[in-house]
Amino acid sequence: MIVYGKNVYSTLQNDPDSIEKVYVLQGLKDAKLLKSIQKSNLKVEYCNRAKLDKIANSTHHNGVAVKVSEIETYSIEELVRRAKKPGLLVALDGVQDPHNVGAILRTCDCTGVDGVILTKHNSCGLTPTVVKASTGAAYTVPVSIVTNLSQTLRNLKQEGYWVVGTDMKDAREYREGMYDSPTVLVIGSEGQGISNLVKKQCDYMVYLPMVGSITSLNASVAAAVLMYEVYNQRNPIK
Repeated sequence: MIVYGKNVYSTLQNDPDSIEKVYVLQGLKDAKLLKSIQKSNLKVEYCNRAKLDKIANSTHHNGVAVKVSEIETYSIEELVRRAKKPGLLVALDGVQDPHNVGAILRTCDCTGVDGVILTKHNSCGLTPTVVKASTGAAYTVPVSIVTNLSQTLRNLKQEGYWVVGTDMKDAREYREGMYDSPTVLVIGSEGQGISNLVKKQCDYMVYLPMVGSITSLNASVAAAVLMYEVYNQRNPIK
């Protein structure tokens, strides 16, 4: 897999065994980045811009692309076992925009989320664009990819997790949510929201109040607000 971007490389350099090769733009002007790469013991190839654009399949690579081993994924059981009490997971239902998935992973890292659940079908996977948008958090936040999200949530409820969905209908204001127990936050797609089968597994729904003329936030922004509310309730200022 080829991933790219300065922040992605900065994260990956902490796990050099995952890096197979680094591609660097000839004449790279970022002295700090270039020095870091040159000091490493990694295999490096210097490329002109056209070649690097082709390798990265993008022009937004910041002058560096990295060939890496595939990102490790985990079973749901492993996520639960690794979780810090009380436990917080984020499940994405039909979120297909890689920039949203990457941004959500980034916020998960920032707020200490124990893992992210993606679906195998009708959702974005761990693509290079996701890795770039996550600024490397795709390598720091454990991810599980499941076939049946509804069944997965049912199993998590049996493990003691409360499943909290996001919807405007029949929902409580997000600050009224109860997040002191093990929690799964379910984020739906921007167009369709949470599917009906997944809704049936939610213990309750929360909504974010909208007081302007715009009636919705994109998935990654809504997810960030909710994750920080969970963090706020679990880590009050003393």
